[in-house]
Amino acid sequence: MSNASTEPPLSKVMAIYAHPDDPEFFSGGLLATFAAQGKKLTYVLATSGDKGSDDPEMTAQRLIDTREAEQRAAAKCLDVENVVFLRYPDGELMPTLGLRRDLTRLIRQYQPDIVVTNDPQTFWYKSGGINHPDHRAIGEAVMAAVFPTARDRHNFVELWRDEGLEPHKVRRVYLAGTLNPNVRVNISAVLERKITAILEHHSQIKDVEALVKRQRENRDAEFDDADAMYTEMYRMLTLR
Repeated sequence: MSNASTEPPLSKVMAIYAHPDDPEFFSGGLLATFAAQGKKLTYVLATSGDKGSDDPEMTAQRLIDTREAEQRAAAKCLDVENVVFLRYPDGELMPTLGLRRDLTRLIRQYQPDIVVTNDPQTFWYKSGGINHPDHRAIGEAVMAAVFPTARDRHNFVELWRDEGLEPHKVRRVYLAGTLNPNVRVNISAVLERKITAILEHHSQIKDVEALVKRQRENRDAEFDDADAMYTEMYRMLTLR
């Protein structure tokens, strides 16, 4: 008898983040790796980044249009099939039941095996920076949507009763920006693809050369120069 697992492959990925450019900056390497493996990628952005400018002449609608276009262009660099904008107000995101319902609807609709989002427990970074409250809010809402809401039929009963969306069980979650990683992903082979995607966010990058330099110099300190490696670290949860 064969001992090979009969478990189906993890073929569909959903990256759920607060702002345009979050997928690329937080997990561009992981998502590029998944794309190279032939997995189907979907992006969900809770906001359209309508506060992300220091230009006093900029309007919220112009910024929404700009940043959504930039995100779609960045997604194409990583072969993302679907990009969904929920258009919640930037800077005001909260892990409400309404947001959880919207995310549950999308999880049931697209049925991802893997979900990638922010670690909601990260209030600050080791570098001294403060984590954006929208990042914490989306992480908390996503985790609640993944479990138990998307999985259990009688949560938001209207989703299956009225919209025909059957429950769905996500099998793996990757939490980005975590202070407690348990997985290190080697992104050396896709680093340039990640950089290319990041650079589509023109409105958010003031010094292109400095950004590219930082990305290319950000080698994992666990490896010496002879074995230079670029990595991204996550808290990975396997759901049973």
